Amino acid sequence: MKCLIIVDMQYDFLPGGALAVPGGNTLIPVINNLQREYDLVVATQDWHPAGHKSFASQHPGKKVFAIIEWKGGSQTLWPDHCLQGTRGAELHKDIDQHKIAAIFRKGMDPGIDSYSGFFDNGHLKSTGLGAYLKGLNINAVDVCGLAADFCVYFTALDALELGMKSTIIEKATLPIDAVRFQQLKEAFVERGGEVNRK
Repeated sequence: MKCLIIVDMQYDFLPGGALAVPGGNTLIPVINNLQREYDLVVATQDWHPAGHKSFASQHPGKKVFAIIEWKGGSQTLWPDHCLQGTRGAELHKDIDQHKIAAIFRKGMDPGIDSYSGFFDNGHLKSTGLGAYLKGLNINAVDVCGLAADFCVYFTALDALELGMKSTIIEKATLPIDAVRFQQLKEAFVERGGEVNRK
């Protein structure tokens, strides 16, 4: 059985939101149509507490999109986004949720960012998504949503590393940085992942 993972189709990542991906709203009908092809659909949701350390506002003198060293790795600094309980953190009302069996929240630890729907960026904590899918004998996932070069990519990569067949559905995702996404796609394929370009 194959599963569709819908990543972070939240108001803050869509036009008008705090961290909008240009054209992100055009993905909504594409993703709604895609859902019909799957027995299982799950979603992820960025769910940050106020004062999250990935926010530029928490680093005086640092600008949005600056990259800093943080806890032994690099951290992009983002505008405050997807704050718990705010409209910006909600899944867009036009995303059909009838088939979404479960929603997995991420980014809840204020001290570490979480791009992947499976783990935080340090792989210190699991969201439970991997165990959920394994409990249902899911061995292949297709990943769509926002943004292609961050949360979609890292969700797809973690699925691959957990032993699943993992495919990024290119028509149902958009990047923040198209050049970066092209590089990531090539690396993903080299590691055994697939990119569906139909």
